[in-house]
Amino acid sequence: MARIERGPYRTIWQDFDDLMAEMESRFQSMLGGIGARGEEIRGRVVPAVRDFRVDVRDHEDEVIVVADLPGVEKENVAVRLIDPQHLEIVSRRTDETAEETRDFFMRERVYGQMSRTVLLPAEVTEESSAATFKNGVLEVRLKKAPTETGTAIPIE
Repeated sequence: MARIERGPYRTIWQDFDDLMAEMESRFQSMLGGIGARGEEIRGRVVPAVRDFRVDVRDHEDEVIVVADLPGVEKENVAVRLIDPQHLEIVSRRTDETAEETRDFFMRERVYGQMSRTVLLPAEVTEESSAATFKNGVLEVRLKKAPTETGTAIPIE
């Protein structure tokens, strides 16, 4: 039976992790600390992801935006139409435990504020808009704005 040597793979991945940590550090210093910072776990920087996934559907008379917000309570979600083509979703997920970071072997779940501005495929109006939140899924339905502009002038 052939023996698989695992040492070189571990070294390659350690080099990769070190390179990623260096890139994250340089990126943060370039931005002057703006944005989400990673946290250090067992000597490695794990980047923090502060957004969530959305689907945008373009129907005949409406635009539907569906966002996955697992672990977020309805009271911690805010939706705002910034302008006719941009929707802002802000949510906050609180950490249920007060465990220290050093106790984690791996930590990928994100806590804190998450926000996302979604570009809409058409101009919408806030009239008749509706949002629902069930089982960590936000659905926002927005009516499309009328495409006709101006006032018709009758011809004599």
